[in-house]
Amino acid sequence: MSFSHDVKNEVARLEGENHGCEQAELFGLLRISGSVSLSGRKVGIHFTTENAALARRVLRLLKNNFPVQTEVIVTRSRRLKKNNRYQVHVIPSDAARAALSRLHLLTPLDEAGRVLLRKEEEKRSFLRGVFLAGGSVNKPISDYHLELICDNMDMGQFIQKIIKGFGLPARIVDRKNSYIVYLKEGNAIASFLSLIGAQNSYLEFENVRVLKDMRNQVNRQVNCETANLNKVVKAAVRTLRAIRVIEDTVGLSTLPEALQEAARLRREHQDLSVGELAALTEDNVGKSGFNHRLKKLEQIAEKLKDGEQ
Repeated sequence: MSFSHDVKNEVARLEGENHGCEQAELFGLLRISGSVSLSGRKVGIHFTTENAALARRVLRLLKNNFPVQTEVIVTRSRRLKKNNRYQVHVIPSDAARAALSRLHLLTPLDEAGRVLLRKEEEKRSFLRGVFLAGGSVNKPISDYHLELICDNMDMGQFIQKIIKGFGLPARIVDRKNSYIVYLKEGNAIASFLSLIGAQNSYLEFENVRVLKDMRNQVNRQVNCETANLNKVVKAAVRTLRAIRVIEDTVGLSTLPEALQEAARLRREHQDLSVGELAALTEDNVGKSGFNHRLKKLEQIAEKLKDGEQ
């Protein structure tokens, strides 16, 4: 099972909310994945999903809030995985029309939001419904990504506005006749999961994210140390070649005492860094000073090679 599926199963089993929150959630669910049917002058409502827990939740929310007659039809999907599809139908009736009106499913979004989403808890419930109907989230072991899919820009901007109201940096992109409201930052996604009540998934997300960040930090540190070690080794090899050139041509004894000491220390301690070599000098020269002496040895060697040529 995917992480998205686990999150939805957890959220679909939440209980204990008031009618205002339940209706706000239904508003999000049905605005994303619901449809309205007409039978004469009567209207019905349809909702389809492949998640059995979500189908049960929609059915319960409808029954809790409206005296409507419902039926559930289970069919086999024709797609490759052949999952069951659960169709929740509110049978056309006057009660269904009243539910449609109470949920403001045909009302302009801003107007509906002013009625149904006045409180913060109702906005959280609305986002829960939107995620259940059209959301997905990657497990943090891969790239951080959470998205909510809707079929028009107005709905996308409405969802974005609600999410931004909680201080989360939601963005919108147009993708194949759909509009995607998405979050790309780990902190924002974790906050969104907590916001919609997915506390267990939030903790799992944070645990995996912490391990991932620690692993990345260790890798960066190892890479940095490896790069520094490679620089030390290359510099040591370059200096040792210079010392060999000087010794084979004019001899190290012709050098000033400070350069002779530098050459001796470099040859005797090939695995030490410049700073560690500097600490071994008799005059306790600093790292910069000792590095200057090594550079001087390389310059002398270059001049000697030019002279030979």
